[in-house]
Amino acid sequence: MKQDDRPFSRRFGYHGPEQEITIRQDAPETLRQAIVSIAKRLGLSPSNMRLGACSVLRKLPDSNNWSEYPNVFYEVQDLIESCPWHKVYDIAEEFHDRLGLQGRGREFEEALNEVFREDGIGWAMEDGRIVGRGSEAYSAVPKQAIQMLRKAGCLTAAGEIHEAIQDLSRRPNPDKTGGIQHAMAALECVARDVARQPGKTLGKIISEHGAKLNIPHPLDDALEKLWGYASETGRHLREGREPSFEDAELVVTVSAAVSIYLTRLHKT
Repeated sequence: MKQDDRPFSRRFGYHGPEQEITIRQDAPETLRQAIVSIAKRLGLSPSNMRLGACSVLRKLPDSNNWSEYPNVFYEVQDLIESCPWHKVYDIAEEFHDRLGLQGRGREFEEALNEVFREDGIGWAMEDGRIVGRGSEAYSAVPKQAIQMLRKAGCLTAAGEIHEAIQDLSRRPNPDKTGGIQHAMAALECVARDVARQPGKTLGKIISEHGAKLNIPHPLDDALEKLWGYASETGRHLREGREPSFEDAELVVTVSAAVSIYLTRLHKT
């Protein structure tokens, strides 16, 4: 029987409390160190790590360093400790891919996500790629919406929600207005399909054909106000009114939730 070489806490399901997200546009030293130590523990050699880091940073390996320990290993640490914060996440993805060739990519992903949660870092690794991490609802609802919309044949709407998630996951700066635009476009697609009003905006559908959506009052008023907010911040942005990440997260989550609601209500 193969021995489980995961750490004690991972083997028995113990983990620290999930911290409030306080870090988005940064890669703290603890994370930089963790990426190297996790990769090392899972069997990625210093030379392999160096090749990955140099590939991301577009640098040549130091030809004077040839011994795995300590020379090449220290070089890897220096590369990661000194690079711009967003490149750290690129290197993490590169390490995942290299470990994936050894069948250990999933373990790297799980260990790294534990660091993100326990250190309050607003990122997560999913299928080897770093994506924005927000509230529990944001982490679950848009993904559920994508699956349901695809199953219902609403591929355009599903694609828009996917793009919204991608926009909020951009590094070094998330595209918050883009995320809002794509999320509302998804909801607009669903509403057009439900109300059979292909040429109308969501605002027009709500005000003129709201009964066809069958959204109870006053929730329909709240949806109309959401549309107004999204139009102002996502489409007609005013100086000094740029939405925060939390604002964009809320719009994406609510749009995805309402899309699920409408799809369930009218596709059953």
